[in-house]
Amino acid sequence: MENFIAYFSTIPSSHRAALLAGGIALFWLFESAAPFIRFTYSKWQHAGINLFFTGTTILVNFALAFVLLRTADYSVQHEIGLLNLLPEMPSWLFLLVGLLGLDFFGAYLAHFVEHRWYPLWRFHLIHHTDTYLDTTSGNRHHPGESVIRFAFTCIGVLIVGCPMWLVFLYQSLSVVMTQFNHANIGLPKKLDRWMSYILVSPDMHKVHHHYQLPYTDSNYGNIFSLWDRILGTYRHLDREQIVYGIDTHQDPNEHNRLSNLLQIPFQPLRKPTHKPE
Repeated sequence: MENFIAYFSTIPSSHRAALLAGGIALFWLFESAAPFIRFTYSKWQHAGINLFFTGTTILVNFALAFVLLRTADYSVQHEIGLLNLLPEMPSWLFLLVGLLGLDFFGAYLAHFVEHRWYPLWRFHLIHHTDTYLDTTSGNRHHPGESVIRFAFTCIGVLIVGCPMWLVFLYQSLSVVMTQFNHANIGLPKKLDRWMSYILVSPDMHKVHHHYQLPYTDSNYGNIFSLWDRILGTYRHLDREQIVYGIDTHQDPNEHNRLSNLLQIPFQPLRKPTHKPE
């Protein structure tokens, strides 16, 4: 365990980049060989848009990395946060509690608030406009949303009291899980269902990308399914019934054109065509 912690304490940027690129490449191969849906689209043109947003996400996080580092160092040095208040525990339990906490603040809570508060929804909406969901869709975030999610992660680090090695581990797992649960793959239904009791499986996250409410406002988790299940935001919809995208932006000129996607947060907000149950 000490070697594991030591590795993530000083994980090289090249390794993190390799994880991102390798994950996309791996799931791209899987979904190309055995796609869940055979989309009639230009995969490279679609990927180009999403990789642009992946690039802006990397730039935002790189530019603000010093804030995250100082936040983690501050929480450890001043013994702030949940992990510093709990009794001493085995390393594996420390790791698990930390990951659960970061997943709640950095993924679940950020995602939930983005859906419930319209000023933030304007930026998150870009992620939901994708009608060709695949592994490149995972990082389809407007630069404004990247800043929002970064802020929630910093808050989580402070409240949970995480050292930087645990933050690096969380970010690494988050990247892989995002690519996995957005990938255009279909696991055996029984396997997917059992997986979803612990982790966010592809079918569980596909429900979140159904184009109409109330399913859009459900299944907010990224790594663990626990938060959706205990906080009442979990929903099931059979994979064959899911239609990707968002009902307010069904025109390809709006959801498949980069120039318009960048402008959506500043355009008049549209009401959904279907009300929640």
